[in-house]
Amino acid sequence: MGSLLQALSAFPTDAQPLLAAALAGGTGKSRITETIFDRRFRYTEGLCAMGAAIQVEGDTAYILGRPLHGAQVAATDLRGGAALTVAALGAQGPSRIWGLDHVDRGYEGLETALAALGGNIRRETGP
Repeated sequence: MGSLLQALSAFPTDAQPLLAAALAGGTGKSRITETIFDRRFRYTEGLCAMGAAIQVEGDTAYILGRPLHGAQVAATDLRGGAALTVAALGAQGPSRIWGLDHVDRGYEGLETALAALGGNIRRETGP
């Protein structure tokens, strides 16, 4: 099992949650080590609610890729919310993501852009 982010030492840590979402829904074993931001792996709880097999030990997340399913999850930060959105697009069944105000701070019109690429996504308002 190799560490992709270690092998890609110039990999931007801000893109790490998106990569983790892709790895969680893929196949094989992966390991991501985060040495810059504390609590960066908060989003993994939402991925696990979608069926991801992720175990966080200290500054490292161990990921076993497998099919994901829809779930109701909450975005806890900007990049984690984007990761949950990407994971939901690849999951079987519908997902609902709360806390999109975090995502909106950095990804204006994300649902419009993803829908233009063929994603089955829409924003709902209200309870």
